[in-house]
Amino acid sequence: MEKRALFVNPPSYEGFDGGAGSRYQAKREVLSFWYPTWLAQTSALCKGSRLIDTPPQEMSPDDTVRAGKDFDLVVIYTSTPGYKNDARLAEHFKAVYPEIMVGMVGPHCTVLPEESLLQCKALDFVTRGEFDYTILDIVRGKPLSEVEGISYLKNGKVIHNRDRSLIEDMDALPSVLDVYKRDLSIEKYFIGYLLHPYISVYTGRGCPGQCTFCLWPQTIAGHRYRTRSVKNVIDEMARAKEMFPEVKEFFFDDDTFTANLKRVEEISKGLGALGITWSCSSRANVPEKTLAVMRKNGLRCIMVGIESGDDTILKNVKKGITTAQAMKFIKTCRKLGIVTHATFCLGLPGETKETIHKTIEFAKRLDPDTLQVSIASPYPGTEFYREAKEKGWLKKDSLVSESGIQQVAIEYDDLSGEEIFNAVEVFYNKFYLRPRPILRIVKTMIKDKETCKRRLREAKEFFSFMYKRKTNDRCA
Repeated sequence: MEKRALFVNPPSYEGFDGGAGSRYQAKREVLSFWYPTWLAQTSALCKGSRLIDTPPQEMSPDDTVRAGKDFDLVVIYTSTPGYKNDARLAEHFKAVYPEIMVGMVGPHCTVLPEESLLQCKALDFVTRGEFDYTILDIVRGKPLSEVEGISYLKNGKVIHNRDRSLIEDMDALPSVLDVYKRDLSIEKYFIGYLLHPYISVYTGRGCPGQCTFCLWPQTIAGHRYRTRSVKNVIDEMARAKEMFPEVKEFFFDDDTFTANLKRVEEISKGLGALGITWSCSSRANVPEKTLAVMRKNGLRCIMVGIESGDDTILKNVKKGITTAQAMKFIKTCRKLGIVTHATFCLGLPGETKETIHKTIEFAKRLDPDTLQVSIASPYPGTEFYREAKEKGWLKKDSLVSESGIQQVAIEYDDLSGEEIFNAVEVFYNKFYLRPRPILRIVKTMIKDKETCKRRLREAKEFFSFMYKRKTNDRCA
């Protein structure tokens, strides 16, 4: 008999989306929610399932547990910062519904299956790696002992079943759009640099990049970019345009959407024929020829990881991109009229007070339209984590504070956690409190009344966040 499954992106810290569709698992400077696409993908496979994304819905743990009354299986996405809260939720489900099966999915339990099970006895199983077909097997009633890709407790002992192979036929996975339409309220999803409302989807999994700090390729998705066919992507976007006429922008959230240049150009032409506005993730190594094709066919914005303005640091983390390439990339995007959102990361191996200053000055010269500054977080399962443990850089277990704000977990001999923490605010102030960025923001506010309201709200949220970060979450 098939089980009816409830997929849960759990409640955690206020304003924290938990990471079910996010690389940055911490409370953000302005209200931001990514779509829980991984959970939606699995939910689409399982008949009679439901997906609840509690953070944007502002659901409490009690609300979440009440939603489980008609289900046989609860699947909770967990992340390293949110695991303790997520374990409490699993225990709550078991206390209210003793017969319900409870499992966890995500990078944290992939890397730490034994610890996850032993620290939360309410769990019937945890998955390792891609979990789409793993959960489908359980939904269809296959005994846990026969399900590939899971770990579970039996007589107090942790059993690790055989690993499940990565999915090769990405076209065989159903579209997430129907789950989005059925279970999510798209107006509740905001990302500061994307138009609102937006929708994000994946066209493939895995990333050929070797960045030592990046979580998903090293834990679940792998370094081989496995993709849906061009036709499959275009057909889905044609449906998306019809199903969600209110959407102003579609975002392709692949780790590196531009990893296959020929494919990107083909998809771009198909999107251009549909007449939709779209954005994507990218590395700073896409040639002008391809960027021009993308821009001509509806590309509005590119999210690009720059990380540092110091080439030694970029080499240390195997970024595979130089500062010269980054400068050329941003200049080319500006020339073509492509908006850029650049992400930076402070505290990577080799960081010093001097390299932080160098990165801030580099960001000012780059002058992307918007940027995000985060703290280097050594997630279990990454090369960065292993290096931090081996070299004694890891000083804290927790990656976020009690309120969900990102903390510094590492320190170096000549750079303290306090200095890394404080540098984030300095970076933002020195970049944004300049005439050029201020003028850009004001221009967007003048052009559109709704954008004006949104930017004012975001400014209020940003300064409130920075105040709380400084007064309540200061790095010890």
